[in-house]
Amino acid sequence: MPSFPLLEATFIFLLSGVRPSHPLQEVHVSRETIGKISAASKMIQCSAAVDILFLIDGSYSVGKGSFERSKHFAVTVCDALDIGPERVRVGALQFGSVPRLEFPLDSFSSPREVKANMKSMVFKGGRTETGLALKYLLRKGFPGGRNASVPQILIVVTDGRSQGHVAPPAKQLKERGVTVFAVGVRFPRWEELHALASEPREQHVLMAEQVEDATNGLLSTLSKSDICTVASPDCQVQPHPCERKTLETVRELVGSALCWRGSRGTDAVLVAPCPFSSWKRVVLTHPATCYRTTCPGACDSQPCQNGGTCVPEGLDRYHCLCPPAFGGEANCAPKLSPECRIDVLFLLASSAGTTLEGFLRAKAFVKRFVQASLGEDSRARVGVARYSGELMVAVPVGEYQDVPDLLRSLDGIPFGGGATLTGGALRQAAERGFGSAARTGQDRPRRVVVLLTESPSQDDVAGPARRARARELLLLGVGTEAVRAELEEITGSPERVLVYAGPHDLFRQTRELQGKLCSRPPPGCQARSLDLVFALDASASVGPENFARMQSFARSCALRFDVNPDVTQVGLVVYGGHVRVAFGLDTHATRAAVLRAVSQAPYLGGVGSAGTALLHIHDRVMTVQRGARPGVPKAVVVLTGGLGAEDAAVPVRKLRNNGVSVLVVGVGPVLREALRRLAGPRDSLLHVATYADLRHHQDALIQWICGEAKRPVNLCKPSPCMHEGTCILQNGSYRCECQDGWQGPHCGKRSLRCPQ
Repeated sequence: MPSFPLLEATFIFLLSGVRPSHPLQEVHVSRETIGKISAASKMIQCSAAVDILFLIDGSYSVGKGSFERSKHFAVTVCDALDIGPERVRVGALQFGSVPRLEFPLDSFSSPREVKANMKSMVFKGGRTETGLALKYLLRKGFPGGRNASVPQILIVVTDGRSQGHVAPPAKQLKERGVTVFAVGVRFPRWEELHALASEPREQHVLMAEQVEDATNGLLSTLSKSDICTVASPDCQVQPHPCERKTLETVRELVGSALCWRGSRGTDAVLVAPCPFSSWKRVVLTHPATCYRTTCPGACDSQPCQNGGTCVPEGLDRYHCLCPPAFGGEANCAPKLSPECRIDVLFLLASSAGTTLEGFLRAKAFVKRFVQASLGEDSRARVGVARYSGELMVAVPVGEYQDVPDLLRSLDGIPFGGGATLTGGALRQAAERGFGSAARTGQDRPRRVVVLLTESPSQDDVAGPARRARARELLLLGVGTEAVRAELEEITGSPERVLVYAGPHDLFRQTRELQGKLCSRPPPGCQARSLDLVFALDASASVGPENFARMQSFARSCALRFDVNPDVTQVGLVVYGGHVRVAFGLDTHATRAAVLRAVSQAPYLGGVGSAGTALLHIHDRVMTVQRGARPGVPKAVVVLTGGLGAEDAAVPVRKLRNNGVSVLVVGVGPVLREALRRLAGPRDSLLHVATYADLRHHQDALIQWICGEAKRPVNLCKPSPCMHEGTCILQNGSYRCECQDGWQGPHCGKRSLRCPQ
């Protein structure tokens, strides 16, 4: 049989177009931010003199439904335009096979007329001749426009599937100074939209299907050129990752089938396998960056306290859904108790280092505190002073009893500028800050100075702060991370310092400040001897920021104990990729030295093992030769994120069998089963939701430590005998039986024996 060429049989399957169920442009941000983008588009107004022409695709490839959505987008944009003959002029042109002018730029002088005529446009149909429409504008210019004496903006709304070339006429328009926005509809071809759009293209290519997002993107770009302005100075244009999608038809080999064809020159028929393909539609994605304006929301500062839920009512209003115990209170925050008798002087840094913005933030915080804390029956009195080079008492303590009057006086305090002399301000505040409000004897209320600063001091603060505290002034500090160490030195304790990361975080400190003003922390086990070791998880799973929170928690706990060689000794071990003893039990003899050493403990990173760290503590920290004292209660507090705790069960049991109490503090989504096995017979386990919540569990930790300190002590556990000596209890004391070659009370000296 003669050979014949294969005949390729192709079967084509056409899939009908369907509207996508997913967005064709998706900004990868939270649902809350999407809401802010939507709300911010209503905060932007365009009032500059400008000519704006909408060029709307009315071809069959777009379809009537997408044409209506294009009109809706144009109407939404017009809501932000200050339309008038001398300000913003708007025109519209529809194109299909040929362009058709719907109305020129000088036809209507009010937003109502423009939007009404935009809505009344009728779908035209025809081919997608985008290039012809652009050439029409090159010949005739903007119909009814002002001849390039004002900025010209062309907004092309199309699916990007033109049947002619668009790049050359678009380039010519842009060279004439026309700013071109390309707005996609239906399943747009993004490469054509990019050819149409002005530079930078990421800011001039949008998607009309998501109307509020596209409106925000267009107005955000125009706000950079001063054509549009945002109502609030706190609103900002920010880049966000986004993804653009398009629908394309691709050919795909499906398989083969028998096909027949008569042979050439004979009556024979050839039967052979032939490949066949199908056509299918696929969604292709294009990563991009979208620039959108967002404005702070009313709930950003989390004003609802004590578990209350903030419900926004527009951009600047909200209401709180409060738990039953706080249902009658504003922001779910109770006022200061009438029993809380205090005189408070807020000391605001007003220097160049703090900046005007920081000073205004501090004033806003004081106002928020006054509104949330002072009620009709409050016995707290408030004053305000500002400082840079000198102290100025703007509102003397107790001068205003009426909250509205106090708030009005706060508004009038001016910014100073100049040097940041915090030490001098503290000295003057102690001498004259409380003025006539200062009373003597038992009638005098507690006097408090609340220092708010974001700038390090340019003079000495230690001496003035020490003298202020000697006058029985309580010093509290509120500032950024940059001044944490200085504020701790001024106040004398990390417990008296509130650190915030940003403006909204600052306003969340109101409740914390209330607590510090009116409560006195209970002491630790002041009269009981204790050997206490903290083990901090410094592994990569915790991270440096959370490790710093662990350090702050350990410092706050150490403050509650009388640290000296006769009462409480404190040691610290950190573990990550390896175990390191930051300092031993007998290294530091004072509380101040312990606090400094905890702050200096290193973050290690790596993969942590709590079991290895606890074995290290058993063998090299809780021993007599390393400072542990016989007959003194011993406790280890392990702070961990949970990872690496699987191997700790045996070391924990070994420590407890040797008379050492162990408390495990697990933070975050820890491995609960692994930690539960470490809890021991007395359920020595605390679970904390987040690292930021550690401070709320300090009292529980202190209570546990003090409870363990009261338990009976076995003098031989852990054994005080070194070099494998045996500890023997005897008449309320103990003695060590030493191995050959060792002698002394604890078998710590080599014995000297004469050779036989």
